[in-house]
Amino acid sequence: MQNNNRLRIVIQKSGRLSTDSKQLLIQSGMKIDLEDKRLITFSENMPIDVMCVRDDDIPGLIMDGIIDLGIVGENVLKEELLKRQSKLEDSNYIKLMRLDFGHCKLSLSIPINTNYFDINFFNHTRIATSYPYILKKYFDDKNIIFKSCSLNGSVEVAPSAGLADGIFDLVSTGATLKANGLREVEVICYSYACLICKSNNMNLFKKSIINKLLTRIKGVIKARESKYIMLHTPRSQLKKVMKLLRGAEEPTIIELGNDNKKVAMHVVSSENLFWETMEELKLLGASSILVLPIEKMME
Repeated sequence: MQNNNRLRIVIQKSGRLSTDSKQLLIQSGMKIDLEDKRLITFSENMPIDVMCVRDDDIPGLIMDGIIDLGIVGENVLKEELLKRQSKLEDSNYIKLMRLDFGHCKLSLSIPINTNYFDINFFNHTRIATSYPYILKKYFDDKNIIFKSCSLNGSVEVAPSAGLADGIFDLVSTGATLKANGLREVEVICYSYACLICKSNNMNLFKKSIINKLLTRIKGVIKARESKYIMLHTPRSQLKKVMKLLRGAEEPTIIELGNDNKKVAMHVVSSENLFWETMEELKLLGASSILVLPIEKMME
């Protein structure tokens, strides 16, 4: 019998979100061996069990209230939501936050040598896709009549095999499209990984664990987006340097031992620090510029 005081989390077993999801849980302080091939793995230091399944099973496990928390692509979540709504099935869930990985887009693509004018090109065409409900919703809104050819894999080969006139599928770099003689013509929506939870029957203990995890996950993401910067700067240029390095809070200013004209400045910067920024700092008279990664962060 399931222990109702252990939080159950579901993530993708294998695929484009799997590695990042596992790393996020571990970086959030969970001691757990997620390289194990078992369906369910138990955390050593927190009351958490992690289940690894196919990505398209994740939304249903949350919406049916079987699992408490899940990491899933917004594309998979939206497809399941539209599917359940079309069948008048329960589709309740809570989206807690969008994560900083799993970025992709759902796009319409056609053979590379086909002339394309606008979205009406797809009227009375046959489209291969793993996302028939998202595609139907989009074309219904555009009053476009089409036939859907549902495929769960190798969607890109459908046009060359004579199965479809075009495809509707995930696009990351576009390399797979090019390799199959296709080109992207319309971006329908963008997707990231997101954290979702069930909407009912959550006891206070589990809610407290989720809140703790949320704080830690936000800290991990904030740390990835930030850098710790140390430098020496002329006192006369301090305001200009601070303007270049916008931080989470005010910088720390430290007196230097034998130089009254300069100060040391330490700051956590939430902006990307490019070589151009460092060169601008140098022109302002800054020296000993160090840019360091941040492992963990809590505001």
